[in-house]
Amino acid sequence: MAAPQPAIMLPRELRHDTIAQQNKPTVSIHYTFAQGTDAWESPRRLVVFLNGLMSDKSIWLPVMAGIIRKHGDIGFPSLFAYDRYGQGLTEDQDPQDRGRERGRGHDAADVVQDLHQLLVQIGKDKLRSNPEELQLVLVANSIGCVIARLYAQRYPGSVEALLLLDSMMSNSNFDWWPDPDSKDFDPEELPADVTIEVLREQRAKFAAMFAPDVINKEGLDRRNVADLLPHSDRPSLSGPGGKRPLLIVVEHDPEKFASESLQVRANSLDGFLRLTDLSRWGLPFLFRWSTRIRYGIIITRVFSRLQIASEQPDLSLLKDVGILSREMIRTSS
Repeated sequence: MAAPQPAIMLPRELRHDTIAQQNKPTVSIHYTFAQGTDAWESPRRLVVFLNGLMSDKSIWLPVMAGIIRKHGDIGFPSLFAYDRYGQGLTEDQDPQDRGRERGRGHDAADVVQDLHQLLVQIGKDKLRSNPEELQLVLVANSIGCVIARLYAQRYPGSVEALLLLDSMMSNSNFDWWPDPDSKDFDPEELPADVTIEVLREQRAKFAAMFAPDVINKEGLDRRNVADLLPHSDRPSLSGPGGKRPLLIVVEHDPEKFASESLQVRANSLDGFLRLTDLSRWGLPFLFRWSTRIRYGIIITRVFSRLQIASEQPDLSLLKDVGILSREMIRTSS
């Protein structure tokens, strides 16, 4: 069943349509597109929104609508969001997966290749541009951040900025917390209000949702993500003109994350809250954003920075962890 669209009035600039990839002509992808205004025609910027696993492009429609309404008088860049195979309004499965074990077909590298083909076609059809003429701003959530990083890595010179929201830790199997069944387990590591029983229960529930081998509705095989992106701070990325792309990383608020997770799967809120506040486990989480409405504010900052910056900062992907908890712009070391 197709995902319901948000109950908001969308501006007329947002158009919905389907497209068939030229290399996969038997199936269709559903997308939403807004043609940018003349002020953003040179260079031809295209903002691409990339979903996580548990969402679809409908989560971006209020953000896209907000951008258009906020900047309608001064202009806005072209906007593009789409539902990957098996997501939202794209009910077709990836034809590449036919004949394979369920959930063990295409991987994130294949998604990147599909995305590039889509952007080639959208660029020609909607923007009258060849791929090398487009400058992309990738706005991504969760595993969409993996796709964004891989895209910028595979197609150097094409990505001008990356806004990574609630990124997954690509070089992790999500087994972050102490294992109470390990011989090296030390109960003293637990926060005062987390019992061994809560720890064991929530580890199991979290793994059932996020472990790389868990099958998802779009059939995206995540088991090799750590091999595709083994490091959080390299390789360095190259944007247009050989400059480093602008990079902003925003992490989830733990209470918001736990509450939204409850809407998807039945979990103990109490235990989940205590475990998802990762700052209590010694990780360098410094600042939190609590609601998605702030994402629109951050996107506006990205646009403003791109408009006024004469030079892009020299940026590399951030060190130590794949997600950080504050808005951060940092030069590579």
